[in-house]
Amino acid sequence: MRTMFYRWLFFLGGLIILALGFTMIIKANRLGIGPWDVLHVGLFLNFGFTIGTWTILVAFFLIAVSTLSTRRLPQVGTFLNMLLVGVFIDIYNFLIPEIPSLTGQVLMLIGGIIVSGFGVGIYVSPKIGAGPRDSLMLVLMEKTGLSVTVVRAGIEVTAALLGWALGGPLGIGTVAVALVTGRIVQFTLPQSEALLRKIIEKKDELPPVLKV
Repeated sequence: MRTMFYRWLFFLGGLIILALGFTMIIKANRLGIGPWDVLHVGLFLNFGFTIGTWTILVAFFLIAVSTLSTRRLPQVGTFLNMLLVGVFIDIYNFLIPEIPSLTGQVLMLIGGIIVSGFGVGIYVSPKIGAGPRDSLMLVLMEKTGLSVTVVRAGIEVTAALLGWALGGPLGIGTVAVALVTGRIVQFTLPQSEALLRKIIEKKDELPPVLKV
């Protein structure tokens, strides 16, 4: 039970951090937003609903693609990711004010890339279920043998171009997110896995009277 508690803690905490990073990037809209959010905003501009709602709908489509490719049903965490990230994005989008200055938007973009990269590493590390986008990334990595950096960049460039065709805001920030996030995840994922393993093993080593 303790092991599952910490795994779920990392998973849910990572999703909250990930959604915060995504929203920070969205707020830096003058520089261009993240590749997937270019698609979500493009869909929003053309068909309505909220950005968070489109995040959920696109995620559902990606889950279907990954399931058909692997012929394996996704884990429960994948569905929770689909729902919670979209909800958290709408909440953060309401709470975080617009950033009028260019300097503020640059800082928001840089911070958002770093925060979202850490969020991915943290929530994927307990292996409760990769999110829809990361599930597709893992499938393509398995089938092509390419690195996470190359696969993630390819997926996000494709999403950005589709969003741009729908009128989404494409810019230098979009390129930065596509090229840099994968490199951050390459660092944060093994670090998060090691930290989670260390926490669980440390708890298991404690005498019974000291365990919580």
